[in-house]
Amino acid sequence: MRAPIGMTAEQVMTRPVLTIRDDRTVHELSELLSENAISGVPVVDARHKVVGVVSVTDIAEQAPEDAGSGERGSEAFYAADWREKLNPEELRDLHVEDEGLLVRDIMMPTVYTVPDTTPVPEIARTMVSGRIHRLFVTHDGKIAGIVTALDLLKLLAEATPKPPLGRKPPARGARVSPSRRRRA
Repeated sequence: MRAPIGMTAEQVMTRPVLTIRDDRTVHELSELLSENAISGVPVVDARHKVVGVVSVTDIAEQAPEDAGSGERGSEAFYAADWREKLNPEELRDLHVEDEGLLVRDIMMPTVYTVPDTTPVPEIARTMVSGRIHRLFVTHDGKIAGIVTALDLLKLLAEATPKPPLGRKPPARGARVSPSRRRRA
């Protein structure tokens, strides 16, 4: 595995990117996300031009207050139940009161993109500073792939050396001092 520092968006992106038309219903969106175990997709118009992005959180915000578990008014509800993990069964069971609600009605009209030549550290900085979970990767002005926060975490996990067998890494915040040599 190459170190993530020298890698580009093209090398880490997932392709192809699933999309949904802006004239589809939120119910169709929820089925697409659930069937593919993904948390968001770009939204395209009738000419296949990207016009926004929509996620599980956008669907959850449309659900009646008594749907699901937890207090809908609390940020913890969204963070714990929707942003961090995707449970396809819960998504299927989520009911939006307005059956005719369209994807264009709940999507974010802003799409964050990076060129396919963007270095991975720059992608990470962009995601952190913008507090965004996914960036769409473009090539010649068209979406060619997607990089998610999970993709970057996988890279980090693969690039981090594992401790030798039988040795545990030091506890977080623990001070590690050099061992003293025994004199014979």
